[in-house]
Amino acid sequence: MKELTPKQIVKELDKYIVAQDDAKRSVAIALRNRWRRQQVSAAMRDEIVPNNIILIGPTGVGKTEIARRLANLANAPFLKVEASKFTEVGYVGRDVESIIRDLTDIAVNMVRQEKEDEVIELAERLAEERILDILFPDDLKTVSKRSKEAQERHERTRNRLRKKLRNGEYEDHDIEVDITEDSMPMMQVFGPLGMEDIGMNLKDMMSNILPQSKKKRHMKVVDAREHLIDSEAHKLVDQDEVIRLAKERVENNGIVFLDEIDKIIGSDGSAGPDVSREGVQRDLLPIVEGSTVPTRYGMVQSDHVLFIAAGAFHTAAPADMIPELQGRFPIRVEMDKLTQKDFVKILTHPRSALIKQYTALLGAENVTMTFQKPAITAIAKYATDVNSKMENIGARRLHTIMTTLLDDILFEQPTGKDTKITITKAMVDEQLEGIAEDQDLSRYIL
Repeated sequence: MKELTPKQIVKELDKYIVAQDDAKRSVAIALRNRWRRQQVSAAMRDEIVPNNIILIGPTGVGKTEIARRLANLANAPFLKVEASKFTEVGYVGRDVESIIRDLTDIAVNMVRQEKEDEVIELAERLAEERILDILFPDDLKTVSKRSKEAQERHERTRNRLRKKLRNGEYEDHDIEVDITEDSMPMMQVFGPLGMEDIGMNLKDMMSNILPQSKKKRHMKVVDAREHLIDSEAHKLVDQDEVIRLAKERVENNGIVFLDEIDKIIGSDGSAGPDVSREGVQRDLLPIVEGSTVPTRYGMVQSDHVLFIAAGAFHTAAPADMIPELQGRFPIRVEMDKLTQKDFVKILTHPRSALIKQYTALLGAENVTMTFQKPAITAIAKYATDVNSKMENIGARRLHTIMTTLLDDILFEQPTGKDTKITITKAMVDEQLEGIAEDQDLSRYIL
């Protein structure tokens, strides 16, 4: 994280996201400020609050992708939620505190996986010993003492069997493995105020009282190995340490992406559903502002969680939010509409560009597909024209264009070794020209 300067962060984001320089700059500064905060004195550290961001722009311009890639760069717990899914307290539906609970679950899984990766080599050796014990039980194991000669003979035999196991000679052998199962089935409880988690909480409490049951299952060695490695890795990891680190990571590095925040902004103050929308804003306020949320792992504070909100804001403006919530999102960035030049870059530049994706898909069947430059320009032009005539769905329009263009190729499934296909401008025009000119066809197909 120390090496991720704002310029370096923007450089990394450029590998996946085209244009939107202002948005990249803002999130890069916000991410760097999190590292800077960790370097200041403890007294000042608690006073420094994150500068939450609102990204304003139509769908398909890269709002979600920026937040997701930012979290990957920082290896931070990341949660994407749609603000329209939450309801005011007193209504049936998800409450806003579930945001922090879900984020904590993600962090626990992240840290647990990291800790298990650290002990994976030891877990593999222990799993190997367990498989050998099952395949070739040691009858003398119950004997308190055995002669030196018997011990040496046992070790030689064990090493010979271990070598055969590593060479894959026992992969298809059936063995009986003990699978640990919960003695209490998962309960589902539905209701407001975070009651969706009560089933899991009851399960956690009762697991300390009711013993875990073990079920014997027959499986091949090749299948049992993975299960036994997971089991041994889980035993080697200190679960209390996992929870402590996960809570710390959420409180200091957690990132929440609040999509469609404009959907909880009422167009006027009249009675009706807008009252509930404003209620969701009021409920969101303490979470964004900083509060302590009960989770199954203990209390978690949201004071320093970074919130990135996004919305198209077609019928409402950020100024229509309640003043208190506006104050918690001091940075506002207007996303640029994508141009034809941007579409050309999106098709070719990012590491996961659409052309690279389709080339890889057909490459799985030994088909080499190439796109001529005029063809790429034509695809970008059709996407721009359709977006201007109908709803502007940004880069997502390229998915519909590419699917229509390559429909025959993907369906016919060209066979033959080293088949080569070249996409030309003439092919693009032949497939798309008639559809793009017909308003009704383009509306339903593109």
